[in-house]
Amino acid sequence: MPNTSPLTDASALSTEPFLTNEPCSRPYAERYPLIDTHTHFDEPVFIVDRAEQIVQTSDAGVRHLLLVGYLRHYFERMWETQVQINTFDYQSLSLPQDIAPLRAHVVLGLHPVYIDQHTVEDLQVMQDSLARHDDIIAIGEIGLDTFTPQLKLPEVLAKQKQYFNAQLDMAVAHELPVLLHIRKAHADVLKMLKQHRYDAHTLGGIAHSFSGGEQEAKAFVALGYKLGVTGQVTNPNAKKLRRALAAAVQEYGLSCLVIETDCPDMLPIMCQPTHASGLHNSEPHNSAPTRNTPANLPHVLATLSELFAVPLPELATQLWHNSCAALNVSWSYPK
Repeated sequence: MPNTSPLTDASALSTEPFLTNEPCSRPYAERYPLIDTHTHFDEPVFIVDRAEQIVQTSDAGVRHLLLVGYLRHYFERMWETQVQINTFDYQSLSLPQDIAPLRAHVVLGLHPVYIDQHTVEDLQVMQDSLARHDDIIAIGEIGLDTFTPQLKLPEVLAKQKQYFNAQLDMAVAHELPVLLHIRKAHADVLKMLKQHRYDAHTLGGIAHSFSGGEQEAKAFVALGYKLGVTGQVTNPNAKKLRRALAAAVQEYGLSCLVIETDCPDMLPIMCQPTHASGLHNSEPHNSAPTRNTPANLPHVLATLSELFAVPLPELATQLWHNSCAALNVSWSYPK
């Protein structure tokens, strides 16, 4: 889940009063093939109109998306959503012929923010699932989080590290990439990764919704991880993030980046009601948060294209290949 929320109760994810908004208009005329490397598209907030969102996501050019885990008792919901997406009947709809079907892929993981809810049995369920399902694409989101005082408690942090290590072991055993959740814990995560036998240069991996500084960005890329970029980059005030990405790109090139929506969170700034309506922050507006959707991924692409002065088709192709490298897959770039 996102790096900007202090949620510690999983039930809050299902009951938060999101608005059922339409996605922002695509910021360019062409449709570029994209991979959304991190979503929670299985969340209940999408139940009412997921079919419509599947069509809008396909229309936005997204060809693949990852359904990323955080609690064991939601794993089954992810598989059900994957089936709904991968068996969606496009033929019954009058759609443009250049709209390609969307494919969903499951990622299993026990999130550090919910560490008090995880049990040894959950780890065993993960192990069993990995043994039974040969289409699990990665392990995640896993890592460390010390955002709140509770998460900083020595015994809580020790349990986070225990479960992080156990899931890294699974990734090695099953030769799968990992999707890292890191919040206020970059130094600790880097230390653990350097000590663990997991090798991102071989297996791949993504530092999801990267929120560290310039040196940390370069350190993760040096270890073989791609930096996951969300709609947060669309905010001109996200200066620390933009500097970190620029430093990594200057050192390693555009090959170090992948893009994601982290929906229903991390809504691009141009899609937020106060921004779209021209209201100032001091003016009254609806306080209910607006959900992000996979169809908003083009806004992340367009912002990076502008920030790095790279033409959209060139950047889209690069990000596709970056994502395949990070996920250790060989999806051909659509022509």
